[in-house]
Amino acid sequence: MTFRILGLSPAPFRHLFGLSDAALRAHGAQRCVADRLPGFPDRIELRDAEPGERLLLLNYVHQPADTPYRASHAIFVREGAEQAFDAVGMIPEVLHRRMISLRAFDATHHICAAEPATGDAIADTVVRLFADPNASYIHAHYATRGCYAARIERAG
Repeated sequence: MTFRILGLSPAPFRHLFGLSDAALRAHGAQRCVADRLPGFPDRIELRDAEPGERLLLLNYVHQPADTPYRASHAIFVREGAEQAFDAVGMIPEVLHRRMISLRAFDATHHICAAEPATGDAIADTVVRLFADPNASYIHAHYATRGCYAARIERAG
């Protein structure tokens, strides 16, 4: 069984790119400049921003379903990112280098299983979670801060 990892579409964020700091505040967002690597994980391209790159820090509803699991959290998006990460069977370095909380959701958007994983164990954990026929999709979160990282779907 293979899996597909997806970054966020840049479309919902484009209107924020290039706004003044005051305009960003009006949208509940703020601009940050990466000052270390790693440290600022972009949710569109699923990579750590390089020092000097500009990102937007904003709240994002990553679980919009009308269930008790509806959720949002702060995320970074790299200002100007245009291509969402989309790959089958590979864990991007931004996830591989961190402790990840993997949360499997069923078709009714309720959590049916969850496990932490790091490094090479992430792929094995994803495959194990998808072995449950009730698991429809997985959300990956950065375990230390709890921020949404990426969506994982079945592929093939």
